[in-house]
Amino acid sequence: MKLKTVIAYSSNTLNKAQSVSNEIGDLPEWDLSDLYTSPTATEINKDLSDVEKLCGAFALKYENKLTTISASGMLRCLQDQEKINGLMGRLMSFASLRYYQMTTDTTRAKFLSDIQDKITEFSSRLVFFTLEFNSLKDSHLTRMLNQNSDLARYKTAFVRMRAMKPYQLNDDLENFLHQQSVVGAAAWNKLFDETISALKFDFNNEELSLEEILHKLNDNNRVIRKKAAESLSFVLNKNINLFSRITNTLIKEKSIEDKWRKFPTPQSSRHLANDVEPEVVDALRNAVVNSYSNTSHRYYKLKAKWLNLKKLQIWDRNAPLPNNEEKLISWAEAQDIVTSAYTSFDIRMEKLIQPFFDKGWIDATVKPGKSPGAFSHPTVTKVHPFILLNYQGKQRDVMTLAHELGHGIHQSLSSSQGEILSGTPLTLAETASVFGEMLTFQTMLADTRTELERKHMLASKVEDMINTVIRQISFYDFECRIHERRQSGELTPTEIGKIWLDISRESLGPSFEYMKGYENFWAYVPHFIHSPFYVYAYAFGDGLVNALYSVYKAGNIEFKNNYFKLLSSGGSKHHSELLKPFQLNASDPKFWSNGLNLISAMIDELESLET
Repeated sequence: MKLKTVIAYSSNTLNKAQSVSNEIGDLPEWDLSDLYTSPTATEINKDLSDVEKLCGAFALKYENKLTTISASGMLRCLQDQEKINGLMGRLMSFASLRYYQMTTDTTRAKFLSDIQDKITEFSSRLVFFTLEFNSLKDSHLTRMLNQNSDLARYKTAFVRMRAMKPYQLNDDLENFLHQQSVVGAAAWNKLFDETISALKFDFNNEELSLEEILHKLNDNNRVIRKKAAESLSFVLNKNINLFSRITNTLIKEKSIEDKWRKFPTPQSSRHLANDVEPEVVDALRNAVVNSYSNTSHRYYKLKAKWLNLKKLQIWDRNAPLPNNEEKLISWAEAQDIVTSAYTSFDIRMEKLIQPFFDKGWIDATVKPGKSPGAFSHPTVTKVHPFILLNYQGKQRDVMTLAHELGHGIHQSLSSSQGEILSGTPLTLAETASVFGEMLTFQTMLADTRTELERKHMLASKVEDMINTVIRQISFYDFECRIHERRQSGELTPTEIGKIWLDISRESLGPSFEYMKGYENFWAYVPHFIHSPFYVYAYAFGDGLVNALYSVYKAGNIEFKNNYFKLLSSGGSKHHSELLKPFQLNASDPKFWSNGLNLISAMIDELESLET
C-alpha cells in the first residue's frame, strides 16, 4: 500500500512541476509501507507499547547485574538490546521520513515530536547499560569474549563503548541529559529544519524553495546566477539573527556538556564517534589545506580564464563552462547511467540496486516543504534504506543519485551485522557513495565524443572533488574556529560572517571577489547544526576512495571481493583492519597526498587542453 499525500500547491509550483516532469519524466516517491502503512496504523501503538515493556523488562533483568553476568548471559543481553533498537528504529524512521517529505506540515511535525518524546522516555531505562558495562574490569570482559565466540563478534562495539569511559558522567546526570535532549539539541535542530524548509526566495516574482534557489546558482546564464545569489543573500540576512541564535545555543550547549565530560577539544566526541584517531584527522586536514594552492586556487584561476572574467564572483563558483549546453537528463536515463556504472564494476550490484527503483525506496521529486539536499536513511536492519533526492535533471543530480545509491548499497550489505554492528563510522560511511560517484563519472567520461566534452566532464568532476574535499575541510576549519571563539562569549552574526569570509578566502583563493551578504551563506549548511564536525567525513571518504580506485585500476585480482567484504562489515571492524587487504594505511600522510594528487592530475590535463 502506497502512502497518499495531499499537498496544497500554488499554481506557479504546479505549472513548474508539470514542465519539469514533461522533460525529465515521472519521478518516484516513497512507499513507506515496509515500515508502517500509515501514521494511524495499529502496529504503531503496539510497537510503542512493546518498546515500553521491553525497556522496563531489560532494566529489571540486567541493571546492577552486569558484573556477575555470564558470557552467554551478556550475549542474550545484547540480543535483547538489538530487538529494542529495531523497534525504536522502525518507529523513528517512519516518523522522520514522513516529516522530511514535508517539514512544513504541522501534523507530521507533531507526529515526529510525539514519537520522539515517547522513545526518549522509554529508552531512559536503558541508559544504565553503557555506564555499568564500562565499569566492568578488562580482565572480566576479556574472559567472557574468550568463552563465547558469538559474543566476541561484538568486540569492536565494546571497544568503541569503552572509549567513552573516561568521559562518562554519573548515572543520574547521564539519564538527565538523555531525557533533556528532546527540549535541547533536538528541539533546536527541529527549529532549524522547519525554518530552512519554510524559507521562500523571490525570483522573478516567483517564490522558490532553498533547493530551487541553490539550483539557480548552477545556471548557464550569469544574470540568473547573480539574481539567485542576491535573493539567497537577502532572505538569509533577514533570518540571520535566528540562525545565529540557533548556532550559538547549540555550540554553548555542546561546550557545557564537553566540559562536564572533560573532553579535551570540541572535536573529540566526533572523533570517538567516528572511531578515528585525532592524528589521522589532523593528517587529512593538513594535507588538504597544504594543497589549496595546487588544487582549488589553480583550478579557479583556470575557470576565471574560461569565463573571461578578471575575478570570479561567488555565483560563478559552480557555473557551467562556456559552450556547455548541458541537456536535461531524464530520470530513466539517470537510472540507466548509474545502474550501468555499478553493474559494469560487478554484476552483483544489480540485485542490490534494482529494488530502489522498483519498490518505492527513492523519493526524487522537488516539492514545497520537502527537506532540501539528499540522503540515504538506513532505517533498521530488517527493512531497507530509503533514499531522498531533489532531482532536477542536471549532471550533478545524476552524480547525487550515484552517491546516495552507494550509501544504500553499503547500508543494505552491512545490515547482516545486526542493529549494533551495522552502523558504519562516518569516516567509512562515505566510501561506497564516493566510489559509486567515481564509477559513474568514469562511465560518463568514457562516453564523451569530443575534446570539449571531455574538458567539461573533467572540469565538472574537479569541481565536485573540490566541493567534497577542499570545501568540506574549509567547513571543518570554520566549525573549529567558531567553536573555539564561542568559548570567550556569544558570537554576533557579524563575527561569524567574518570567520566564514576568512575561511573562504583561504580555501577558494585569490580569483574570487565576495558579494555583500555572502558572509551569511554559512547559515543554510545543515551539518553545522545536526552533526558538528561531521564534514571532514566527506574529505576522508573522497581521499579513501581515490586510494581504493587506484588499487582497483592497478588490477588487484581480489579487489571486488575485498570491496564487498568491506561494505558488508559495517561497523564491525576498525578502518585500519578494513584497509589492510588493499595495503592502504590512513595514518600515513602520503595516503592523503596521493588522493589529492588525483585532483591535481585532472587539473594538469585541463591545463594541457588549453594549449
